[in-house]
Amino acid sequence: MDPEKRQHHHHHQHHHRRHHRYKIIMRVIWSLIGLLVLVALFFAGIAWRNVRNATSTMYSPSGIKTGLDKKLKSERPINVLLLGTDTGALGRSYKGRTDTIMMMTVNPKREKTTIVSLPRDMQVNLPDFVDESPSKINAAYTYGGVKETIKTVNKYFQVPIDGYLLVNMGGLEKSIDQIGGVDVTSPLTFDYEGYHFTKGTTYHMNGKKALAFSRMRYDDPEGDYGRQKRQRLIIMALLKETASYKAVLNQDFLNSIANEAQTDFSLKDMTKLALNYRDAAKTVKSDHAQGHGQSVDGVAFEVVPSEERQRVSNEIRTALGLKTVNLTEND
Repeated sequence: MDPEKRQHHHHHQHHHRRHHRYKIIMRVIWSLIGLLVLVALFFAGIAWRNVRNATSTMYSPSGIKTGLDKKLKSERPINVLLLGTDTGALGRSYKGRTDTIMMMTVNPKREKTTIVSLPRDMQVNLPDFVDESPSKINAAYTYGGVKETIKTVNKYFQVPIDGYLLVNMGGLEKSIDQIGGVDVTSPLTFDYEGYHFTKGTTYHMNGKKALAFSRMRYDDPEGDYGRQKRQRLIIMALLKETASYKAVLNQDFLNSIANEAQTDFSLKDMTKLALNYRDAAKTVKSDHAQGHGQSVDGVAFEVVPSEERQRVSNEIRTALGLKTVNLTEND
């Protein structure tokens, strides 16, 4: 064979070998991709089943008609009532009162979430329990459950409530442990239940520590408002963790959350929230309705002045993209 032909044959062989190697590499890559997709689908299947089971355990309609479905479809801002009871902790197993009451307004277009805490001793009139009024807002749940609490907040501030999430704070200890703890920065220095917290320091807290952090009330210069603020920090840290894939694959975590929470958001609603409302978490504004202590017939109430009530109503309505309304005194 002359040198030119030999060179051509060698080159052809080399090219063929390279092409063959390339095909093998591509086959390996596609096999890996296929395997990854299968693994992802497998985990997604588990995650989906886990979430479906958890959400069906948690699902409990409030008995109040809301336009939530329409709002979620068109990605309009929504206002959710977050309620925290403290049953199950310290052996308290009665229905209890809602120690934590917050409105959370989620606006995906403005990429903003507004959270307003309400004092649990806030003086209100209960729409369906006139004889028990005036009453503390946290008693609305004792008398008429979630439905009465929603009606009371709705009437008091003239703001729509599109859904609710009720969490048993006492039971969160288990959930926090199962997710591997939460990271929270302490807003003040204090000691409580054997734990020490320093202002400005971020702590990785297990369930017991997180609960101690959120419960302390009497050594806080802001009193109950300070306690609300710390509970808000724990709930926000837990919500952040709950959105992670790690959490969705953790059946024990989802079970413990499902057993300690109830909501009128269906799985479909939650899916829409997760997909379309994520950007609202970019900016979180925290606020509270400020009252002052006042004794009425020997009962210690937190009375919110009418201008403060108007301010909170305006803030929530504006966050929802609604016109503000003038509140009247007699609600």
